[in-house]
Amino acid sequence: MNVWNKRNDEPAAPQATPRYQPAPALTVAPAQAQAQAQAPAPVPVPSAQKQTTAVIGASMHIKGDIRTREELLVDGEVEGAMESQSLLTVGANGKVRANIKAREVVIYGSVRGNVEVSEKLSIREQGSLIGDIKSAGISIDDGAYFKGSIDITRPEPKGVAQPLKSEAHAG
Repeated sequence: MNVWNKRNDEPAAPQATPRYQPAPALTVAPAQAQAQAQAPAPVPVPSAQKQTTAVIGASMHIKGDIRTREELLVDGEVEGAMESQSLLTVGANGKVRANIKAREVVIYGSVRGNVEVSEKLSIREQGSLIGDIKSAGISIDDGAYFKGSIDITRPEPKGVAQPLKSEAHAG
């Protein structure tokens, strides 16, 4: 039996999916992913058509600066600086020792460095962040770890300025 050419008439066993749902077909460079998408494949990958996600796999260790406009999932190790104009997700296996600047950040793994986010930062249940945060919004789940300072910024006004909603008021 050849498992690589499995037919669609045989139902697939349900699998537990991770909360951040990485796109496994896009773990290669975008040019290579496009070449693979053009090759005949037994099962089409719908996520390759609607949203591009770059992935740093669990076995990868990168030292240097990373800049991207597309979504980025880090499940490996990164040292340096990271910048994304989109969503940056640190997966459960991700270990980042870098300053991060992004539109939105979600942390399931560990981050050591300062994080600057224009929209929202989320530290999930097993995630940890050691560093200072500058963000318009923040969410820290029970069971998450955070050590550092938080600077809540007002989002840039889009036409009409809206008051900042806050649950806790100082003074």
